[in-house]
Amino acid sequence: MSTDKNYIKQLLTTWEETYKKGQLTLWLLVALRDTPRYMTEVRDFIKTKSNGNITCEEQSVYRALRKFYDLEIVDFELREGNNGPSRKYYFLTEIGEELLQKFIKRNIESMYTSEISNLFLKKD
Repeated sequence: MSTDKNYIKQLLTTWEETYKKGQLTLWLLVALRDTPRYMTEVRDFIKTKSNGNITCEEQSVYRALRKFYDLEIVDFELREGNNGPSRKYYFLTEIGEELLQKFIKRNIESMYTSEISNLFLKKD
């Protein structure tokens, strides 16, 4: 069994990349939870709130938002841009809000129980 630090770093990076891709939906919906945002605001929100751990390309955000729109999870309204054409401001629909709440209840809240928290603590 290898204890090579470069090998461990490579494994961790690969695992994190896979993990982050799976987190994009959650982060996008959380970004739209309290206020409508346009694409750049969504991307910046995710980067800021995840302490820079989750970043996403513009195309990935647009693709996800189109998919969520088709699924009736998000909707948008056009608003005037600062110095140009109108922008799409996305927000959660009632279905999107309910979906996010149910996901958090089933998948996130359990992480905050003392039993589960203790599983993550390193034991000496």
